[in-house]
Amino acid sequence: MLIASVIQVTIPTSSEGPPRQAISVEDLTPKLKSMLAESGMKDGVVNVISRHTTTAITINERESRLAQDMQEYFLKLAPPDERSSAETAQQGVTYYHNDIDQRPDSAEEAQRCRDNGWNIDDSQSLQAWRDQEPINAHSHLLSMLLGSSESIPVVDGEMVIGQWQSILLVDLDGPRDRTVGVQFMGYQYPEEQKIN
Repeated sequence: MLIASVIQVTIPTSSEGPPRQAISVEDLTPKLKSMLAESGMKDGVVNVISRHTTTAITINERESRLAQDMQEYFLKLAPPDERSSAETAQQGVTYYHNDIDQRPDSAEEAQRCRDNGWNIDDSQSLQAWRDQEPINAHSHLLSMLLGSSESIPVVDGEMVIGQWQSILLVDLDGPRDRTVGVQFMGYQYPEEQKIN
């Protein structure tokens, strides 16, 4: 029988404290293995996609010192804006995206704001939208470099990943609870019908 299902999953942060534009890494592998077993899918693919523009999905080793290396390396590639609340904000670094007082600066962006419930035609609502917008262009840029999704083959009911590989959610603007979309596409069948 063919399976094609999409599930949205909330991934709670394992870090303490309020969001502070820090980089954190969450291992999705145990949750995905559990969901795969529950789905009954034997052969196919699991697609995982981030539901945020400042997070990424990647496959690599989940190890705490490597997570520290990731944070230091990524913040050297795209350091936070000098106007950012991040502890690692750097003087002399600015990004156009963070010029909040000049946004929205196009009809398209204005319409996206309206479509997302912001009445930006009202000056108070416009200011409220600007006030809630974080100074986080560096997080968007890093997300684009890392990518927002991964596809993992499934054979005999198991994800085909290496023994040291994990499916990771990298929060580039957190820590905070995040959501991912998980899609199972494949087949479940009685053992006697399996095609080798």
